[in-house]
Amino acid sequence: MTMHNVANWLQTAGVYLYFVMLAGLSVYGLHRFWMLYLYYRHRHDPPRPADQWRELPTVTVQLPLYNERCVVGRLLEAVARLDYPRDRLQIQVLDDSTDDTRAIVAQKVATLAAAGLNIQHLHRERRDGFKAGALREAMPQVQGEFIAIYDADFIPPPNALHAMIHYFTDPRVGMVQTRWAHLNERQSLLTRVQGILLDGHFVIEHVARSRSGRFFNFNGTGGMWRRTCIEGVGGWHSETLAEDLDLSYRAQIAGWQCVYLADVTTPAELPVEINAYKNQQYRWTKGTAQTARRLLPVIWRSRLPLKVKVEATVRLTSNLCFIMMVLLCLTFPIQLLASRELAVWPALRHSLLVEAPVFFAATLSVLTFYICAQRELRRDWWRQLPYLPALMIIGIGLCLNNARAVIEGLAGHRSDFVRTPKVGASTAARAAGGWPKSYQAWRGWTPYFELAMGLYFSVTLLAVIARQHWLAMPFVLIFQIGFISIGLLSLFPTQWRPSEWLGWSKPRWLNPRPVTKIDLGSDV
Repeated sequence: MTMHNVANWLQTAGVYLYFVMLAGLSVYGLHRFWMLYLYYRHRHDPPRPADQWRELPTVTVQLPLYNERCVVGRLLEAVARLDYPRDRLQIQVLDDSTDDTRAIVAQKVATLAAAGLNIQHLHRERRDGFKAGALREAMPQVQGEFIAIYDADFIPPPNALHAMIHYFTDPRVGMVQTRWAHLNERQSLLTRVQGILLDGHFVIEHVARSRSGRFFNFNGTGGMWRRTCIEGVGGWHSETLAEDLDLSYRAQIAGWQCVYLADVTTPAELPVEINAYKNQQYRWTKGTAQTARRLLPVIWRSRLPLKVKVEATVRLTSNLCFIMMVLLCLTFPIQLLASRELAVWPALRHSLLVEAPVFFAATLSVLTFYICAQRELRRDWWRQLPYLPALMIIGIGLCLNNARAVIEGLAGHRSDFVRTPKVGASTAARAAGGWPKSYQAWRGWTPYFELAMGLYFSVTLLAVIARQHWLAMPFVLIFQIGFISIGLLSLFPTQWRPSEWLGWSKPRWLNPRPVTKIDLGSDV
């Protein structure tokens, strides 16, 4: 076989691989349309408590944290304001800290205990099992029948426990999850994009799944568990980085019901620095892949309805899209520049006939999904539309980071639970002595591969211009900008304020008013 034939064969294989990856992405894209269908079908079917407690049960609030000097004071003050009978409330601070957070917590806990709050500071010298290990080790000291969990970057509102507790009058309910709100969504371009992405998950997906009888997951914080449910399904496991997803799926496999409250919000802080966000996404993505590896065989061996099995499979494998995206990026230039010259399947010679509908399923479905979520949340939802290009750019730029997480998760590779640094309000950070350098997120080697991909698409862009493939130029530019921007900002991190790195002053009309439209929830 001559070198020419080898090159021709490789090009042909690249073209076919491109269309296979595009087809795979389109399947998951069409699933987003299915989520929208289920959402609009069930959005007016809110969950309702079976009854009201005549005498409120005891609740334990667990606060797992690790080196959170900038936000722990804010968290403890919020918990102290919880509107729940003090004789039926226990607070556990599960502190794995190795810095001065331990001293800050000890002082604050002593103050709150002196004021009459039933609060304990449980410090571990070793982070065995990370967050799951801390939750598991604290169980023998839990006094409550029900356990609410809040991470360090959350601020539970005073009525949080009352909003959830009455759903547990139904003995079949094992968990209640509330919707995340965003404390610092308007801080930067990065936090705005994160807010849009999370809104799609909490507004559309959770409502669609929970109200249509499919599995949905606990999000690790901002929710409440029945203690007997946790213990009955084997407790917290640390075999995955997504202990929340793992436990909630095991509970639902065992027959427990989980309730999602779309109109009860718990504010939380979004990561302000790109490497912190990448580490968070890596942990969530890898944890989901690990959970899929552990639980999908159990799900398919169970007697669950087929619709539940299929939806759980799509949910747990959805991060395969990141691997597909990487392969798509690698083969896109090959398909673009070679498909018209190769003797492949005739339809591919007119690739627009194939790509147009598939592109609609793979890309426009995602944009439609997030636009619909903003329409449900905001009266001025259209003000979020200018941020959608940034959403696409960040999504493309993160695919290498997340594809690595999926591969490691499916391969059974174990890694540490890397916390997401929280900055807190500026005044709180100053009061705590500033944000330590040790809190800065690890960037690793991924940025260099992202920059290499950006260079790959820069060369592709020159070839596109030379061959006058003008229709392809916007897509090549999005890939190029996505990889280069994420790579550079990972190596030279900022808080993604446009005025800091683009010299651009944002016009007033881009500031969405903090007015919510959503009214999907319970009778709380």
